[in-house]
Amino acid sequence: MYKLFIRPLLFLFPSEKAHYIALGLLKFTLKLPLVKNIFRSLYQSKRQDLSKEVFGLTFKNPVGLAAGFDKNAAYYNELSHLGFGFIEVGTVTPKPQDGNPKPRLFRLVKDEALINRMGFNNDGLEAMIQHLKNRQTDLIIGGNIGKNKVTPNENAIDDYVISFKALHPYVDYFVVNVSSPNTPNLRELQDKEPLTKLLTTLRTINETFDRPKPILLKIAPDLTENQLDDIIEIVQSIGIDGIVATNTTISREGLKTSKTIIDDIGNGGLSGKPVKTRSTEVIRYIADKTAGQLPIIAVGGIFTAADAQEKLAAGASLVQVYSGFIYEGPGMVKKICEGLH
Repeated sequence: MYKLFIRPLLFLFPSEKAHYIALGLLKFTLKLPLVKNIFRSLYQSKRQDLSKEVFGLTFKNPVGLAAGFDKNAAYYNELSHLGFGFIEVGTVTPKPQDGNPKPRLFRLVKDEALINRMGFNNDGLEAMIQHLKNRQTDLIIGGNIGKNKVTPNENAIDDYVISFKALHPYVDYFVVNVSSPNTPNLRELQDKEPLTKLLTTLRTINETFDRPKPILLKIAPDLTENQLDDIIEIVQSIGIDGIVATNTTISREGLKTSKTIIDDIGNGGLSGKPVKTRSTEVIRYIADKTAGQLPIIAVGGIFTAADAQEKLAAGASLVQVYSGFIYEGPGMVKKICEGLH
């Protein structure tokens, strides 16, 4: 139904507009009588054996929604009816920001991919907290935190600390995002010295709370092996709880979409099927180097149960979807759950 009727209609609209039309429809539909029960039977797996404990949290199933889909935590209550085991909200910055000029989200239909240069557009920390105070789901909710564009890298820690402290009572785990390609110079924070300082600071603050929350680091797929080795060393020495691998790529290799169209789109992070192989390579490298002792959340090119199984076999503990969810529709999560072995 989704691929036959709903997706062709949504794809008539610009990507970003279609996103909010779909979320608006979801919100409206779930207010109708009995719809929540219908959604539960249509979209939620009944498998009990998929429950999993990772970094001290118990997940109903290993399939989550990646950050960027619900940037302001405005729709997570509605999205929780679509079968996810967890939802990650954000990326949030301390102050609201508009992000980059539109258009900034593009479909590559031939590649089943997206290019985005959103630029951490969000309503800011206070707006997210107000939404999270209205939590109506028992799903695990992660908070993905970043820095404001106007904050220079030398002061970046301040932004992460502000969001970390304020969100601590409202989310179940944190993801530190230093890997988006769409905020100028952000990826420089993945370098050894600034990353060590940032993660050490957050770990120290975390220990001051009665109930510390798991902290994960989201990394880019474009890192070299030497850079990955540095990150593994930092994460293990500081005692960070896990890695999210991977964010979008700046690579444009092997695309079916014509070079002219790609050049016209311009800068941005590529997600979807073209990232699948590299994402799995990064996951396998980290898992091998850490003897499988470091929890990994896999993101990148997951469309089917086989894709998810590939990531889990490479060493991931959990998986997240984004682009695949847009192309496959709301039945996707249940299909993945039912197909895992």
